[in-house]
Amino acid sequence: MPVIIPKNLPATEVLQAENIFVMQRPRAMTQDIRPLNIAIVNLMPTKIETETQLLRMIGNTPLQVNIDFIHMSTHKSKNASQNHLETFYKNFKEIKSKKYDGMIVTGAPVEKMDFESVDYWKELSQIFEFAKTNVYSTLFICWGAQAALYYYYGINKIALDEKMFGVFKHKVIKSIPIVRGFDDVFFAPHSRHTTWDVNILKQSPMIDIVASSDTAGAYILVSKDDKFIFVSGHAEYDPYVLDQEYKRDKNLGLDINIPYNYYPDDNPQLKPEVKWRSHANLLFSNWLNYHVYQEVPY
Repeated sequence: MPVIIPKNLPATEVLQAENIFVMQRPRAMTQDIRPLNIAIVNLMPTKIETETQLLRMIGNTPLQVNIDFIHMSTHKSKNASQNHLETFYKNFKEIKSKKYDGMIVTGAPVEKMDFESVDYWKELSQIFEFAKTNVYSTLFICWGAQAALYYYYGINKIALDEKMFGVFKHKVIKSIPIVRGFDDVFFAPHSRHTTWDVNILKQSPMIDIVASSDTAGAYILVSKDDKFIFVSGHAEYDPYVLDQEYKRDKNLGLDINIPYNYYPDDNPQLKPEVKWRSHANLLFSNWLNYHVYQEVPY
């Protein structure tokens, strides 16, 4: 939340130069506090776990938030019961006339497929189009970010030689509100088989690279109009998600490396070390506050 200061206070320029959120009293007096309306398009097969992870993140702010969960009606979920979807979720037809302050689009385990080959691509494309006009700010995560970058700007994903899997060091490249309060170096989990060509990202006039990793590549991208935020990793992950993925794949006999920088001494028998929780909370609270609450004109 902002620090309310008198108009023309000498400290204003210094604080703003340091990317500190300050607001002058006349503007603060015009704000009408109300709950934010947020849609979560949950494409993950583990619906309940993903719901919990995201609600934990967006619930860690002083803001009141109303949530609509959205699922793909053109896809048959193998892991979530139909009763759960019917009870707690809406589909696009049910929300297409609504307006949202913000929307989150999750990742999905379909990254090795061409985008147009995904069975719900047409429906997801309708949601991407809907986000242009009916959503003030949208946060895209992992495959959701790759799919949105492809849909909006024609930037395709590229396959990795081996899975990007672990907890990687990142740096802030551009100091803007979405990374306000971040350390110069911070950590975030990744679990994906695809990435972006950084040179193509740098050449795009439509997006900025805000944070990146020497190993994991571009991490946070923001559209020039600040409407779309793309995150290539999984800041929302619980401590044991990578552990569960690793042991699942090992039990299936898949060729999977131990998640990088995750277990002490790379020993899967030891409790994972959580290095990303504080920055995960900052990422989501910054999005809700600076890209949604402080910007919506109503």
